[in-house]
Amino acid sequence: MHGNPLNLPPVSIAAAKAALIEQYADPMLRRRASMLWGTRGVGKSSIVRQVAAHYGVPLVDLRLTTIEPVDIRGAIFADDTLAKTVWFPPEFLPGADQPDGILFLDELTAADQRLQISAYSLILDRRVGNYRLPDGWLVVAAGNASFHGAVSHDMGTALADRMFHFNIQTVIDAFLAYAIEHRFAPEVMAYLKVRPDKLDDTQAQLAADHLVGASPRGWEDISNVLKSGLSEAGRRLFVQGRIGAANAAEFFGVLREISAGADVVRLLAAAPGAETAALLPKTLDGLYGLIYGLLAAATDAVAMARAVAIVEQLPDIRGPVPLPIREAQTLAMELLMQKALADGTEGAILTSEAYARYDARREDERRRDGTGR
Repeated sequence: MHGNPLNLPPVSIAAAKAALIEQYADPMLRRRASMLWGTRGVGKSSIVRQVAAHYGVPLVDLRLTTIEPVDIRGAIFADDTLAKTVWFPPEFLPGADQPDGILFLDELTAADQRLQISAYSLILDRRVGNYRLPDGWLVVAAGNASFHGAVSHDMGTALADRMFHFNIQTVIDAFLAYAIEHRFAPEVMAYLKVRPDKLDDTQAQLAADHLVGASPRGWEDISNVLKSGLSEAGRRLFVQGRIGAANAAEFFGVLREISAGADVVRLLAAAPGAETAALLPKTLDGLYGLIYGLLAAATDAVAMARAVAIVEQLPDIRGPVPLPIREAQTLAMELLMQKALADGTEGAILTSEAYARYDARREDERRRDGTGR
């Protein structure tokens, strides 16, 4: 396919989650199903779980590729009293004792077409056979389109016309925020900060007719590999087996630059001033490796205060090529402050002389730029 087959602008996973939260809050909008389109590993199922958790309501999560059509429609039995055959709905579909919640139909477009008929009944009519979905339930479906490189059956316009649609695409800032929250390996965050195009290379993977490529879910696995106790040879095999040979080769090349340019352990132990300046990285990879390495290392008030002092010295970097020092310094301070607020160590920053000097210089810069208040 060419152009934009979905005829939808891309939205971030965070924007889609916010939209579902608002939809669920409106009883009228809640009765209209929503469809999440996006490549594998983008986080579609994750945000549906988060929306259910946000409201504290039950979630029925149906992976449609793993069930049979009868599993949704239910079984038919002969009722001797009525002298009729009757349908018994499955136990996992919510009953009258569960007035509200979210019914999630995952992998809708990849499901067997016989199963899709039953799923479509829940979407179109909010019923299947004699079963009716309670009014307070929101139906959310998810799937891939054929141009995402996944097994997919076309969705008819009649069904599409009964749903809200979201074209979810990965956004590096949202992914890095997730990575920080879940304490990914700093090497993964540093690499993707410099090479955001590698977060999801589905299109390049399809163009090269490759089976294995990089995806957000894949990078989470890579983080777990790096944090494990695997040997160097084992790490290489598992990374290559998760994101492909070419991606793995580039990733390990960057890891060498990060390791050579940013020795976080030595920096934390170094004295402020000239000793610290001598250990600061000289490359872009090393710079972001340092930032995310410090973020991972700042596990207590002492380490947090030292990390702030190191970040204050970033303007002391003298390398062969100009680096975005001001932007990197701002990013580092913001990330450290966010972590400190979450961990309860913000006092280590607020009482830091290094942070006070940094904040004063930033205020002076704002005044010179005409943005001070």
